[in-house]
Amino acid sequence: MDGKAAPKAAGEGTTTRTRLDRGRGALGPALELVHTGRAPTRAVLTAELGVTRATAGAVAAELEALGLIRVDAHPGAAAGSQGRPSHRLEVAEDGPVALAAQVHADGWRAALVGLGGRIVATAPGCETVDADPAKVLGSVVDAGGELLRETGRRCVGAGLAVPSAVAEPAGLALNPLHLAWPAGAPVREIFADQVRAAGIQGPAFAANDVNLAALAEHRHGAGRGSRDLLCVATGHRGVGGALVLDGRLHTGSSGLALEVGHLTVNPEGRPCHCGSRGCLDVEADPRAFLDAAGRDPGPEISLLHQANDLIRTQYADPGVRAATEALIDRLGLGLAGLVNILNPDRIILGGMHRHLLDADPDRLRAVVADRSLWGRETGVAPILACTLDHNSLVGAAELAWQPVLDDPLGALA
Repeated sequence: MDGKAAPKAAGEGTTTRTRLDRGRGALGPALELVHTGRAPTRAVLTAELGVTRATAGAVAAELEALGLIRVDAHPGAAAGSQGRPSHRLEVAEDGPVALAAQVHADGWRAALVGLGGRIVATAPGCETVDADPAKVLGSVVDAGGELLRETGRRCVGAGLAVPSAVAEPAGLALNPLHLAWPAGAPVREIFADQVRAAGIQGPAFAANDVNLAALAEHRHGAGRGSRDLLCVATGHRGVGGALVLDGRLHTGSSGLALEVGHLTVNPEGRPCHCGSRGCLDVEADPRAFLDAAGRDPGPEISLLHQANDLIRTQYADPGVRAATEALIDRLGLGLAGLVNILNPDRIILGGMHRHLLDADPDRLRAVVADRSLWGRETGVAPILACTLDHNSLVGAAELAWQPVLDDPLGALA
């Protein structure tokens, strides 16, 4: 050996490039598989993409070069396994992040979220929401910008979750009832302007908070693996719903689908903001629960936290138990109607509703089965609790990550 590098075989230099060019269209699908945890190894990635092992290797190497994933070429073999273990794939812990923001009736929160739905950093939440959306969103973006400066992370974009239907394509918050914002506020435009003014890179998006919770749970939480997923949740006020059909968030023709809060579940019930009476929105949210339990809501803690604490810690109290049962019956009636129309393969419940499910899962499932068209004969879809603590925030980040998942090279160029 004279120390000189051996000459490359004819075509060797172009072979690797050809493999990468052939697999470039697979970069986005490959990244999504790693992002959602469905391709933990290169062998699984090869099978899922339907490409050769060499092409999958070139794709993984390109994603690693972009700083998006890490490839472990020397993983330890599992006990009792035979043969060489496949390269392990995981999202890069020090990779880019998305700025995620959530505004609700009792405050707002900002965070940085990496691939895999992992929250990297959060800003101290604010417990007041100004009636001027520009003022609120300016504060949210300022908090997110400070997080970016502190962490030194590259930002791919920003996403905002709001407790309102958001009309497409203009991004208007049509009914921010619990925020005192004007109906039709152009929240996406305001948010995007604030993001640009702060010098934050990447596009900005805004969407309904429950839609985003469903998206996050479908990719990273209790909805993973389902095809047709129904999500119903109550946050600090009101009730929202979302639907993932065939793996994609269903928002209707103009972003306004699944306003499940306005299903009537108690015809003689309390007046609703929509002009009707007895809607799920006012019959199965934290205020309705506290009223049913005979508790006067205190101003020091959010209604959601007060309701959740009562269900978790004082369920033995007859008044709390009766209120829980009443809301379970109302929620079950609404879910049964949705099951009849949508026929989902999984139902997930968020906010206070997941605590109702934990308190008496048999009662809720029995109400849904009894009231749904096919429930008695074939049973209803599994009803599960959401598992992500901040799913609307994670979902807001998913909006910002989507262009990268669609085209990693183009988005990060």
